[in-house]
Amino acid sequence: MTDTLQKFIFENAAVRGELVDMSATWREVLARHHYPTAVKHLLGQMVSAAALLSANLKFNGSIIMQIHGDGPVRLLVVECDSDLKLRATAKLNPDYAIAQDAGLSALVNAHGQGRFVITLDPAEKVPGQQPYQGVVPLDGDDIATVIENYMLRSEQLDTRLWLAANDQVSRGVLLQKLPLHGGKIEPGALTADEAQETWNRAVVLGSTLKEEEMLNTTIDVLQQRLFWEETIRVFEPLHPSFHCSCTREKVGNMLKMLGQEEVESALSEQGKLGINCDFCGKHYEYDAVDCAQLFTTTAPAEALLHATEAKH
Repeated sequence: MTDTLQKFIFENAAVRGELVDMSATWREVLARHHYPTAVKHLLGQMVSAAALLSANLKFNGSIIMQIHGDGPVRLLVVECDSDLKLRATAKLNPDYAIAQDAGLSALVNAHGQGRFVITLDPAEKVPGQQPYQGVVPLDGDDIATVIENYMLRSEQLDTRLWLAANDQVSRGVLLQKLPLHGGKIEPGALTADEAQETWNRAVVLGSTLKEEEMLNTTIDVLQQRLFWEETIRVFEPLHPSFHCSCTREKVGNMLKMLGQEEVESALSEQGKLGINCDFCGKHYEYDAVDCAQLFTTTAPAEALLHATEAKH
């Protein structure tokens, strides 16, 4: 099965939107992890939300969405690039039992210290360029509300999201109010009052969505049900997919960040280091020679040359 993200725009109005079905990608994520039911619901909703936001990226790179928790869930992470290739993972606190019906606050904001982070990471950075990162406290009782509040405060974009997920399905709907341009809103050159009216009408339509309906209805049918009275322009569909970008080089860079002393200490205890990718589960092993090469300042070819010269 192929996942689909469908963009559309209201003709002569001030609203753009997207519908996404991430179910195949979501099942690929779950095939590599075993999460409690409540965690599946949250992470599955984040999967669709990340795809919806990534579809509007204006650069070649990735959006990384994280929720850092202070309860049963320590971390939820979804990464999606501008080609809609996505991966996701969660880290749980082993000291907590997780109820099947636990909500966002109970899972990640038990003591009010949870936070929401969005990172925009360009694939090709100019020298000195750092990824853009926005960090805010968790503001909302569900994933959709947290993201809506972030988008309004950080991006000044009126955004509404409807998300639904279980252990088989992940779907979402996004609506955004188009920005003003010289006192008018494009397309359609609407006045601010007219734009607000069309935005309010679109939100009312979206708000008729129920979770059960989203889980059991394809996005093309959802689009027809929601906007059958509206004139909308539909664009060529996009097709998200699961992809993990882990490599041996990236894992090695992670070890370098730990520092040579800590890596050597771990080697002395274990003989070699075995590391599994948190996203896809791929296994990487580093022995003493591998780790030594990580911390050498000499390129591998040059190191071989110097070793040969020393023998002579």
